[in-house]
Amino acid sequence: MRTLVDIPDGLIKGLADISATEKKSRAELIREAIAEYLQKHKPTTVAAFGLWKDRKVDGLAYQEQVRSEW
Repeated sequence: MRTLVDIPDGLIKGLADISATEKKSRAELIREAIAEYLQKHKPTTVAAFGLWKDRKVDGLAYQEQVRSEW
């Protein structure tokens, strides 16, 4: 997908320097930066919601049972 993004001149200059050094296109560097950002900010707790939805155990009863073992 193509998208338009306004990037300040200072960032474009820095991007051009890295592009020349690494011999990669600006577009490739931007894609890599976005992928790295998304990986770093990937939600982790959201994936845990609903893990017990198919279990036939009452959550509170299970919690009390496990804690009684302490």
